[in-house]
Amino acid sequence: MDETVDRTLDAVGPRLKRLRLQRDVTLADLAAETGISTSTLSRLEAGLRRPTLEQLLPLARVHGVTIDELVEAPPTGDPRIHLRPISLGDGSVVLPLTRRPGGIQAYKFVLPAGRDDAEPELRTHEGYDWAYVLNGTLRLVLGEHDLILKPGEAAEFDTRTPHWFGATSAGPVEFLSLIGKQGERAHVRAAPKRAPLD
Repeated sequence: MDETVDRTLDAVGPRLKRLRLQRDVTLADLAAETGISTSTLSRLEAGLRRPTLEQLLPLARVHGVTIDELVEAPPTGDPRIHLRPISLGDGSVVLPLTRRPGGIQAYKFVLPAGRDDAEPELRTHEGYDWAYVLNGTLRLVLGEHDLILKPGEAAEFDTRTPHWFGATSAGPVEFLSLIGKQGERAHVRAAPKRAPLD
């Protein structure tokens, strides 16, 4: 086999592992999502097994990337980025804006109108998040703070603080999010105005 092909295939395992860890998903969860056994996924990530097309297709789908991104295919000379929205099933859509593994990742979120009486489910994970509201009203629950962000407002925080994002009953919200691993910050700081819930 061609040396370039060998190097390309050898790099798939670590890339698969990075994608899974970025999504904060266990091997067991990924096995349930893809139908590929946990032991096979483990061997793929460790580079002990080369992936087949039948394995790459469901892995690309659940990670929200193309097969070209999984195998890091050589560039074709086309500068366009083919963004693929990811539907979260509740009417929310996430559009990954960056394609490189590692470092700060950029996303556009579009969330449907919410209910003001909805009980937020706060989460924590490693990293930092910076959110900038494009359209609509974003409700951000961050620890003991319950904030309303309007278009043009931004928030930055350590994601180890329990947090939750959602739209208000006023309508859908669109916002950009820069998410970095622990120790990586977005270097843009803006203090959101605090406003009561409508």
